[in-house]
Amino acid sequence: MSQYLPILCLAVLAVLFAVLSFAASKLLAPRLATVPKQQPYESGIVPGKAPPRRFPVRFYLIAMIFVVFDIEIIFLYPYAIVHRELGLFGLLAVAVFSASVFESFLYLLSKGALDWGPTKKVQRPAHMRSSARTAATTVRRVGLEGRHSPEELRIMLDEGLLETVVAPAESGAH
Repeated sequence: MSQYLPILCLAVLAVLFAVLSFAASKLLAPRLATVPKQQPYESGIVPGKAPPRRFPVRFYLIAMIFVVFDIEIIFLYPYAIVHRELGLFGLLAVAVFSASVFESFLYLLSKGALDWGPTKKVQRPAHMRSSARTAATTVRRVGLEGRHSPEELRIMLDEGLLETVVAPAESGAH
């Protein structure tokens, strides 16, 4: 019986702490319920209006997947501590465990559990999809007067990227 005494003391202390916390809350808490106290409060943001729609279940699924992989990492820590004593058996056990969790991850990927919705295709304007658009015509050289060579200006004029060509200002002492 004396071997269970520390566990019994811990249980009594836990119950005592819970009872004292509730009693202190009842005795010290203000009793007047006001409108600001009754309104929801989250992260310091006062809600201006109700959310437009229900929160998607997909976010909860992602959270549960995160918890599963967190638990896998937690189970790997003891192995990392005693891997030398466990030898090949421990390595195989961890490999089977990791493979089963990784297989569930692959299953989730195949079912689209991690897809956040349709991908948005960004369509570039027609003048940016031209075959004449190369590094020589699009990359600007820093420090060059006018930044474009005459050849680049001609290509840009032909493609309709420029309205008119303005000659660079002459640099000279005034």
